Amino acid sequence: MQYTKTYDSPLGEILLAADEQGLTGLWFDKEKYFARNLDPEHKRGDPPALKETCRWLDVYFSGREPTFTPPLHIIGTPFQKEVWQILLQIPYGETVTYGDIAHKIASNRGVGEMSAQAVGGAVGHNEISIIIPCHRVVGANGSLTGYAGGVDKKNFLLRLEGADISKFSIPTKGTAIKSEW
Repeated sequence: MQYTKTYDSPLGEILLAADEQGLTGLWFDKEKYFARNLDPEHKRGDPPALKETCRWLDVYFSGREPTFTPPLHIIGTPFQKEVWQILLQIPYGETVTYGDIAHKIASNRGVGEMSAQAVGGAVGHNEISIIIPCHRVVGANGSLTGYAGGVDKKNFLLRLEGADISKFSIPTKGTAIKSEW
């Protein structure tokens, strides 16, 4: 059984979902893949994983780096999970490119190369945004592209973390440009 709760953030409402194992989803209202894997039989509740997630978000949105991670129940393909585990290793306030992640996977697998586009697909389908920090992934050309919640939110999150975003550009065309919040 999945339980849901709404969290009021500086970026608008965030829907949280968890089961007995941990957090299964964290979605900005109206994001591209909003609640894509939410169980139709879910109900409102406040299990321990959701309480810990709210505590984590309170710390995060206060401008501090959380020193703990709420319990996560990551659901996805083996490749997606591999990408998301790498995302969890990106330090607070730092960024990497899709290509950096592709090189890391290729190295881990002992193969010559890995597709940055495939990595981008996995990053874009991350169901637990912010905590699994897909907002810390940028384009090789310095673009803040590719965030399902909207590039404006990605920009806000990176600024909140104190990342140097002066070297990045904000795309003017694409599928995840601006959200309304």
